[in-house]
Amino acid sequence: MAYTSLVPNVFAEEINRELERYLIFAEGTDRRYEGSVKNQGDEVIIPAIGRPTVSTITMANRNASIGTPELLESSDTHLKIDQIRSVNYMIGDIDNQFAIPGVKDGYKQETAHALANEIDVHLAKIAQSTDIASLNSSAVIPLADNTKTLAEGNIWKQIDGAIQKLWENDVPHDEELELIITPRAYMILKAALVLTGTDNMTLLTNGKVGKYGNVWIKVSNNVATTSNAGAVDLCMLRTKNAISYVHPVTHVEPYRPESYYADALKSFVLFGAKVVRPKEICVINWKYA
Repeated sequence: MAYTSLVPNVFAEEINRELERYLIFAEGTDRRYEGSVKNQGDEVIIPAIGRPTVSTITMANRNASIGTPELLESSDTHLKIDQIRSVNYMIGDIDNQFAIPGVKDGYKQETAHALANEIDVHLAKIAQSTDIASLNSSAVIPLADNTKTLAEGNIWKQIDGAIQKLWENDVPHDEELELIITPRAYMILKAALVLTGTDNMTLLTNGKVGKYGNVWIKVSNNVATTSNAGAVDLCMLRTKNAISYVHPVTHVEPYRPESYYADALKSFVLFGAKVVRPKEICVINWKYA
């Protein structure tokens, strides 16, 4: 199993496929801009188009002038591609001689799992962003503040309240949402709510554990917390378009370290993410007793 005999592009593609299996926070994001960037430090400029004013025209004035066209206000969001995560490890030639079949696949999976975890940690910390906090009136909903506790008696009210807030922000009622919570919160949720899945349970991947109405419930250990000793979870309820995520490069380079009898592999992923539709995301603060 010589890494140096691997085709780097092929191995990079294999790691990418494995990454997709493990991503939880990134899986439910908008990735349409991924092909727009190729280099570190590049950025995607995402236009936010204003909504036109709707006017009423009476039948008596149906042939009259409709006036000067409205200039729609717009603003651009700059998504920087500035996050790099890397791995660099080796397998000794002697150890390699005793390796059982399938070891290469094992290292590939573990590499993808480690990188996916780092990507999800970065995305989860968006819940701590001051950019979101500044939009508290519309985007961040402390439905359970830090003085309340998460319990069976109020968890469903908090979820329904967050869904209501997104609807009030003009998110369509039939829009599929996702809520990412911790394993501890899930155990409380499971006792309080009846979750539904699908007829084909193999579809429940990327952390999905079931549905509550039109909300996919997902579980992750990477849910961000406040600085209060990790006691308050910052659980995201969002649409798929709330956060844009771009991962343009996965680089893999097998090599032989000069001073070792070993095959080595170094790899990095380049990515970036940002909230682009703040009215389509709520952060629910959940505190435990």
